[in-house]
Amino acid sequence: MKPVSFRSLTVCFSGILLVTFAQIPLAAQTPAAWHDDLADRMTGGWKLQGPVMGHTGHHDVQAEWVLNHQFLCIHEKTSTGAPPDEHPYEAMWFLGYDAVSERYVLHLFDVFGTRFSETLGYGSRDGNAIHFVFEYPDGPFHTTFRWLPETGGWQWLMEQKNKEGKWTEFADLKLSRVAQ
Repeated sequence: MKPVSFRSLTVCFSGILLVTFAQIPLAAQTPAAWHDDLADRMTGGWKLQGPVMGHTGHHDVQAEWVLNHQFLCIHEKTSTGAPPDEHPYEAMWFLGYDAVSERYVLHLFDVFGTRFSETLGYGSRDGNAIHFVFEYPDGPFHTTFRWLPETGGWQWLMEQKNKEGKWTEFADLKLSRVAQ
């Protein structure tokens, strides 16, 4: 009897998986697109500015619906015109909504790596704001995305608990729409 190679097993197993997944109805694989009137207002290009840990941040933000309109992908990056002494920063936020638990879910991936991207933010809507709670390894963190209809912009307020257990401001950022 001829021995079976690892490659043959891999091809065979891949074929079984392909046949198995091909039999699952497409509707079961892809949920309906998510629509949210508040999150829709964040799509497009933005200039972000404000204090972050005592320093002024100058970032460009681009937000668009991705992955079958399941997530709003928010790409944040230090502006090319930022002062030369500003620390470079880049992040991707993925904002979605879980209809089963009836809450927003926010995934943050940034230049600080995987330690803090392990923690999801869970949020609830209150009028023009979505309040998120992140339970990070070093303590709780709050992020609020607030739509400001009077200016057509956003405020991102971030707060953390200090060692004394008091909430302190981490960042208070304003987003203004980029002219298109």
